[in-house]
Amino acid sequence: MKPAAVAAAVAVAAAVPFWVGGPYYVNIASQILLYAIFALGINVLVGYAGLVSLGHAGLLGIAAYAAARILGGGHGHLAGVVGGVAVTLVASAVFAALALRGSGLGFVMITVALGQIVWGVAYRWIGLTIQGRPRPFGLSLASPPAFYWATLAVFLVALGSMAVFVRSPFGASVRGTRDQPRRMNALGYHVWMIRFLAFVFSGFWSGVAGVLYLYYNQFVSPQAVALTASAEALLMVIAGGTATLLGPIAGAALVVVMKNVASAYIERWNFVLGAIFVAIVVFMPEGLVPGTARLARWALARGRWARA
Repeated sequence: MKPAAVAAAVAVAAAVPFWVGGPYYVNIASQILLYAIFALGINVLVGYAGLVSLGHAGLLGIAAYAAARILGGGHGHLAGVVGGVAVTLVASAVFAALALRGSGLGFVMITVALGQIVWGVAYRWIGLTIQGRPRPFGLSLASPPAFYWATLAVFLVALGSMAVFVRSPFGASVRGTRDQPRRMNALGYHVWMIRFLAFVFSGFWSGVAGVLYLYYNQFVSPQAVALTASAEALLMVIAGGTATLLGPIAGAALVVVMKNVASAYIERWNFVLGAIFVAIVVFMPEGLVPGTARLARWALARGRWARA
């Protein structure tokens, strides 16, 4: 995208609290951003590394529970945030070392097992609550607009880091391990280490999303680390479009809006969401964002042909 278009998009996003109407919808916008960060992290593995994970909700939950425990021990918000992300990085390294022992379906099943282990631990803790949100630079994040802007700032950093990752030599090597792992190995690349680092990078942003999740709800429960939460996040990535920057964001917006807005008007919103996913798979198998771009190019070409 051109710099002017990026600046316009950021300006529109920053103005959301002024035109969405009411704190409820501002909170929905915050949810979209934090789940978009989570989906972007998963997309590093699913889209660029070709590794399907069904245990990333466990990493999100580890960050949230760790930060809640640190805050509950009387430490400050900085210690909670840094500690939660640091614990998640360690957990990501452990997850990667175990999961990368398998490939394909084996990798998926190991991530499921690891996620369920985290869920079992969280189930014993039940739920944890925290009191208040941090005040970075003396600015209170207690109000929905203030928390939204803070989440937007983190989201922009995450999106920027993903853009750098995609265009970097490391990102190219990750895509190489997805497309031609044997050739990459023959060329002297350490395929396992590249995938390991990609997993840790993915886990880092899952941890950031977990801390935001904790501060947004001021509560974390075993539901946050359930298998359904991992599957839901994976569907965000697939529905929006894997291996794209905007796809996970569009998928997160679709799922969050259906869960929190459409469900107020449609009793069987799960059925509608499932029908939308089926329609995406049938008509846009590459995902919403790439599929919409393809249809736009087709319509533009048809228009030019008709004028000729």
